[in-house]
Formats: sequence, C-alpha cells, structure tokens
Amino acid sequence: MASYDRPRAGGSPRPLKTGDTWWYAAVAGEAAGSFRARARTRTRRACLGAVLVLTVVYAGLVLTTTGRRWGDAAVTGRRADSAAVTVIRDHPSLAGLTTVSLVLGCVLLLAVGLIRKRYALTGAAAGAIVTALAVTGLLQRYAPRPRLVDTAGALVPSGFPSVQTTLALGVALGLVLVVPHRQRALAVGLATLWAAAVGTYTIASGQHRPGDVIAAALVVLAVVSGLLAVIARKGKVSPAPRRGTPLPGLLATVPLALLAAAGLGAGLWLLGDTLALPATAPYDPAELRLAHRCGQALAAGVVAAAGLIPLLLLRRVDLDGAAAPYRLDGPFVEAAGVPGDGELVGPFTEDGDHEIS
Repeated sequence: MASYDRPRAGGSPRPLKTGDTWWYAAVAGEAAGSFRARARTRTRRACLGAVLVLTVVYAGLVLTTTGRRWGDAAVTGRRADSAAVTVIRDHPSLAGLTTVSLVLGCVLLLAVGLIRKRYALTGAAAGAIVTALAVTGLLQRYAPRPRLVDTAGALVPSGFPSVQTTLALGVALGLVLVVPHRQRALAVGLATLWAAAVGTYTIASGQHRPGDVIAAALVVLAVVSGLLAVIARKGKVSPAPRRGTPLPGLLATVPLALLAAAGLGAGLWLLGDTLALPATAPYDPAELRLAHRCGQALAAGVVAAAGLIPLLLLRRVDLDGAAAPYRLDGPFVEAAGVPGDGELVGPFTEDGDHEIS
C-alpha cells in the first residue's frame, strides 16, 4: 500500500476491479484542460456567442428604423429581381415541396436515431428542435417591436424569427447527435444546404425578411450548442477515432464553407450601399433589387455558418462511445502490483475500502 493511503478501521479487503477507477475518471474528466472540459468550453462559448449575435441582429434589424426599412426593401425588391420572379412564377409547387421536405426531414431524423438505437440522443435532438421552435414562437409573440399595419389598417404579424428556417436547420443540426461520427460531416452538410435553400425561398416568396431567417439560424445554433455543452458536462463525449478518409465529408462541407464565405462576404459588402436607402418612397428598382440580393446572400451565409460551427466544434468528438478508460503509471502501479493484460489500473491498492489522508 502506498504511504499516503490509510485503510479505514474495519475495512474489508477486496480485489481491484475495473469499477474502482471511477474516482480518478471523475476527477480527471473535470480537470481543467481535459477532453471533456475542452468540449464543454467550446460549445458553451458558441452558445453565448450565438445569443450575443442574435441580440445585435434583433436590435439592428427590428428596433431601428434603418434596419426595418432595409428589411422591407429586401422583401419588396423580390419583384424587381427577374430571377426570383421567374422561379416563383414557373414553379408554384415549391411552396408545397418545402412543407413536404420539412416533414420528411423530421421523419428522417427520428428514423436514423431509432434505427441506430440512440434513444437518448434522439430524444435530445427532438427536444432541441421543440425548444428552438418554442423560443421562436415566444420571440414572435412577445419580443418588443413597433406595431406595423398593412394598407387596410390590419396589424401585420411578426415573422421574426422564421419558423420554417428554425425547423429546417434544427433538423440539420439534430443529425449531429444521431448520425455516426464518420458520416456526420456529409449528413449535416447536405442537410444544412437544404436548410439554406428553405430560408432563401421564404425570402424570395415574400414570407419572411432576411433578418427573420438570420435570427432563426442563430436561435437554433444557440439551443444546439447549449445542448452539446450539457452533454459534454455529463461526460457523454469521447475522442473520436482518426481512421478513415475525410473525402465523403468534404463533398458537403466544402460547398457549405464556400456558401458561408461567399454569402457573408457579398452580403456585408452590399449592405453598406443598401442601408443608404431614402427615408421615403419612391425607391429606385435597382436599389430594391440590390437590397433583395444582399438579404439573400446574408441569410444563406449565416445559415451555412450555423451548420459549420457544430461540425468544427465536434470535429474530433464522438457522442456515441463511452468515455475513454483511464490508466495510471508511476507509484500507484508499483504499489498495486503489475496488472494483467487488459486490466485497468486505478489509484487504489488491493484494499479497496480505504481513505486518502
């Protein structure tokens, strides 16, 4: 027995078992710089960052006159954009197809989780989607904003944030929890591209402003990142194996990264010109068309970035496997004796009932 271990009075000796390493595993898992702590810190920071950016978007695009004028111009400008008008006119079935795709996306998420028998993670993914939808509904109903009326004098309902984008991106990021690590990048990347298409369609059809889609993406990112932080806090993460080629994942993540970079870059570059709209009508159709395209680019870029961030945070993190076993060296091993092959060694000796003085 090590000199700093003292047996408790009346303790009964018993042989060392694998379960005797629980104490060291718990302490090492919570230590600063441990794998679990790093995963929890990254996801928690992503959650707080998404909430902060959402607050800035809400203050800039909803509470300010300039932001509301830009959002209105982006929606009105769809009529001046010949490409958007042609797609909506020639393909009226897109509205029904969008609804069907949202239903199929939810079914696919549940089916993958249940087939893989990841019942807890499937429930967590469904809970994250429901939570994001609940937050979206609360913001639509209770978030302070100016009262807007239409030409007939009726109150215009708020679309901030977009429910369709919240559901689509919620399904995409929910796949992070239920899809195996090796197929995660491919599945989440393709699903995020679909969510970006749903968001941009709602802008082109006039259902939502660009700020509504951007806010929905940030709400989903905040909820999913917070859930991942809780999962890491409970120790349900482990290092992912590094075998296999990343080529299948790159087929989806490279276009997603290009969409995020191009959308954010072009949108921010055009934003300076479109914010300088006159305070009153009439507006130049070219300016309205530019505002619409700027809004489309920003919305697509933010949705794509929201899908990339969890993939980067969990690049080497596996949510399926158990925590990595702990093996000790040094005086602990010398005091306990030489272990057999495959036997875990803990900080305790053959007398498992003891105290540490």
